[in-house]
Amino acid sequence: MARQDGGSARQGFGLIEREAALTAAEEALDLLTGLADEPPWPDRVPAPREAARGPRLVAVPNLVPQQGTGPRPATGADHVRTGEPERTADHARTGDSARPGDPAGEAPGRRPDTGRGGILAYAAPAGLGKTTLLAEIRRRAGARGCTVLSARGGDQEQRVAFHVARQLLQPQLAHASDAELRERLGSWYDIVGPALGLRASVEGSPPDPQGLRDGLDWVLTHLAVRRAPLVVVLDDVHWADPESLGWLAAFAPRAEELPMLLVVAYRPDELPAEGVEFTGRRSGQRPLGLAPLTSGAVARLVRDRVGAHADDTFCRDFWTVTSGNPFETVELAAKVRDRGLEPTADGAHELRDLAAALKGTGLVTRLERLGPATVRLAWACAVLGTEISPQLAGAVAGLGGEAVAECAARLREARVLAETEGPDEPLQFVHPLIATTVYRSIPAATRVALHGQAAWCVVDAGLGPTAAARHLLETHPEGDPWVVNQLRAAAGENLRAGAPDAARRFLARALREPPAADDRAAVLYELGCSSLLTEPATTVNHLRAALEEPVADPALRHGIVYRLSQVLAHSDRLVEASELLGREARKATDARSRLRMQAEKFMWDAFRADEPESPARSRRLSALADRLTGRDLTERYIIGLRAWDATLRAEPSAVALRHAERALEGGLSWADESRGFEVPVLVALTHLYADRPGRAEELFAAGTAEFENQGWRGAHLSFAYTLLGYIRYRRGRLVEAEDFVRAGLRLSERVGPRTPAQWYAVGATIEVLLARGRTEEAARIADAHDFGEPFPAAVTFPDSQTVHAELLLARGRTEEAAAELAAVGRRLDPRGMRNPAWCPWQLHLALAEAATTPGRARATAHDAVARARQYGAPSAIGQALRVTAEVSEPSERVKLLEESVDWLDQSPAAYELARSLVALGAALRRTERAGEAAEHLYRGLEAAQDCGADALVEVARAELAAAGLRPRALHSAGTDTLTARERAAADLTVRDQDAAAVLGLDATTVARLLSAVYRKLGTDRTGLAQALGNTGREPRDPAGQS
Repeated sequence: MARQDGGSARQGFGLIEREAALTAAEEALDLLTGLADEPPWPDRVPAPREAARGPRLVAVPNLVPQQGTGPRPATGADHVRTGEPERTADHARTGDSARPGDPAGEAPGRRPDTGRGGILAYAAPAGLGKTTLLAEIRRRAGARGCTVLSARGGDQEQRVAFHVARQLLQPQLAHASDAELRERLGSWYDIVGPALGLRASVEGSPPDPQGLRDGLDWVLTHLAVRRAPLVVVLDDVHWADPESLGWLAAFAPRAEELPMLLVVAYRPDELPAEGVEFTGRRSGQRPLGLAPLTSGAVARLVRDRVGAHADDTFCRDFWTVTSGNPFETVELAAKVRDRGLEPTADGAHELRDLAAALKGTGLVTRLERLGPATVRLAWACAVLGTEISPQLAGAVAGLGGEAVAECAARLREARVLAETEGPDEPLQFVHPLIATTVYRSIPAATRVALHGQAAWCVVDAGLGPTAAARHLLETHPEGDPWVVNQLRAAAGENLRAGAPDAARRFLARALREPPAADDRAAVLYELGCSSLLTEPATTVNHLRAALEEPVADPALRHGIVYRLSQVLAHSDRLVEASELLGREARKATDARSRLRMQAEKFMWDAFRADEPESPARSRRLSALADRLTGRDLTERYIIGLRAWDATLRAEPSAVALRHAERALEGGLSWADESRGFEVPVLVALTHLYADRPGRAEELFAAGTAEFENQGWRGAHLSFAYTLLGYIRYRRGRLVEAEDFVRAGLRLSERVGPRTPAQWYAVGATIEVLLARGRTEEAARIADAHDFGEPFPAAVTFPDSQTVHAELLLARGRTEEAAAELAAVGRRLDPRGMRNPAWCPWQLHLALAEAATTPGRARATAHDAVARARQYGAPSAIGQALRVTAEVSEPSERVKLLEESVDWLDQSPAAYELARSLVALGAALRRTERAGEAAEHLYRGLEAAQDCGADALVEVARAELAAAGLRPRALHSAGTDTLTARERAAADLTVRDQDAAAVLGLDATTVARLLSAVYRKLGTDRTGLAQALGNTGREPRDPAGQS
């Protein structure tokens, strides 16, 4: 790696008057090395940054924690071990069951009073010695035994994605073989490898930028832990490329949690908005500034460089001319020495003329005196930026090897280029100010031509299209196919590396070249793909323009159609997506392509909340799905959509499950970018609503693993975590559910407000909080995320408007809730969406109507029961019966609640069972049947406790107290492992044998055993064999076992 100090000339003034800045660095290093000496550091590398909780405020530059304060430990909520185990330091696959929010990244044994890492920022204008200061900090850190990583932004490299990240991390990893890198980085290798230049990008779905950032987080954290103490030095941060700057700024707060000191320097007036984390603005503290040198410091420097006999007048004028700028002071002192100017009052009048030659037009004039060849080499170096190969600079300047060496020597002598250790060492300007002046002095037409020449030269040198593309951005459009091809290739590399913004810049420039007529549609399509969800309006325009072009390749046209329908649908423009697919399907001449478009249209229609001909579409879908065998992905998608349609319409759950299993027989990919993940999600939810949440969870775990392996950690992972939480909620595991939905909500905030991901996450979070009895907290989350009208046009899980009405009902706003729930019914019923397992709007409406129109409430509830019985899922029937009991006459309630408990005992819905048990116990108490009440209340209390339903626990305790019963010790199941008797009862039930007779137990005991089995395995009676694996072995002897 080339030197980062800019050459010895930049260090000539030493560190005069930089004692305060160095003292802060020494204190930070003291804290850091104290932290690294504190054993033990974790064997496990902390997880990536917490999902969108927001970076902690960083104290800059004061690194000493105040009494009683300090950073909260990272929670690692971004890494949920569901389908994919945690990526550990040794990449062993773990099998634990941590939830989102587990402190996987916290160092065991760490005390709050130990030293720590942090961030140290220096902000100063150009020429005040930032680079020299950082070089000294690197030297001192190395002397203390720290591992030092360094990188530097470049004015000409700002458009090169991950330029700074590569400088920082590549030297630590590039020496390893591919196999060693895979061993060290595990599944992160495929995600971060292309971005860091460790491997070529490969065809396939690219990681999203957030997933890539998480991977880079992991790599830097891994280095911090394994090579502690670690000092990361970033110079000229104001010139860092946006991808690196965004990552490092977001990572910066984690330095406080690691044995890492992050030292940055930048020009405050040029720092982009992405670098605000380095300013200390959010923490209320400021970075350290570097002041110009005082007159005394300039005098000491002049006497050291020019001669001790320099008189006071000369030194004072020297300070006036340079304004105390260290760079100008050193350079002017060198000029005075080279000219042999006497440092006396008589010679002081020449200082201003000499200083003028150091910068601006004076520097340009001085450069021109060195000759045309030398000027061309200087121009070539300015165009190429940093890390300048002499051979490449010569090729751009049109000079041979000897000429390059001679011209470079003249430029070093003139203090334009820095000294190097050998003739083949990279060329580097003495100071960025000189590089900027030289670049700006190049005539505009010449500068454009040099960038064009540089593009050809870097390609000829084997540096690849991305290296050429940044130069092509500076050229004028000329209709050159070579330029278009290079820019398209560079865009592809950047997109696959996780830098879509860079890809868009290159493709937009390719479009202006312009491409040949035959290629224009392809370029527009690629441009649309690079900005699929980040700028939906722009993306739609690009893709629609692509469709208007003459497209000879049917595959390209179909690809454009699929992408355009996706972005329309994800922008809540489902009608347009459906109409587009309908038109294109009618034009398609190939039967398989037409079928694919029909499948896509069926899918987006399934998500439309305002589809006018939903029943007719269902009939067409049913007829088509019944004819298909599932031979390819398109057919399996259609069959999966049929399963979901059956679920929505409350066809018997067995029918829906049959189609769902047919769809899964050949496999469904969650991370196929051209297909989307909607159908796999719907197939999994078909299992959930049909009382197979265990199977649904398996499918979601596999899908989540696909997302994480692909580096998709934005909207995709938000949906996955949210719906995993919703599954846990439906199973009655409310504590785990809350962890998951909150992780999903944090991830959704990365995507943006009122996006589909956020509607899902907020709705699921509100449901869970209401179940736990935290109504006001749910209301705060709804308010914070503007969760209300207008509701999305797309169907959501859970239904957003229904959840909002449920919240209103919980807050006692029954009239508003009733009006909103009636609107839900008017929206869903005409479409044939009648399943209360999916959307229990009737149940909530019955409760809202009970006080004012009890007769209507009972009719509404009875209709919901009928629909639930038609569907046949025990949990749906049991829930509907409980609500019906609540709105029925007191004399009818016990019977309805007993039936509700019977159904729920056959389901995996633990929370709903707890609610019905407590309600049944309360109803029995009110009918003077205290003995029977006690049994149900105690059982309901334990079930509520296991679920984490805190409010329901209090209700059960209050009912027990009202019955004159003492609370007793609760016996939580606490595990999903079946007891011997539970397993035996399950085995016998699967074989249709009389478990009570074989085991010598009464029917009630067997029913309780099986109820526990269903809850633990996440299934009902019909799915028990599949959940158990149907081993076929004889049941074990339960004697003496519980």
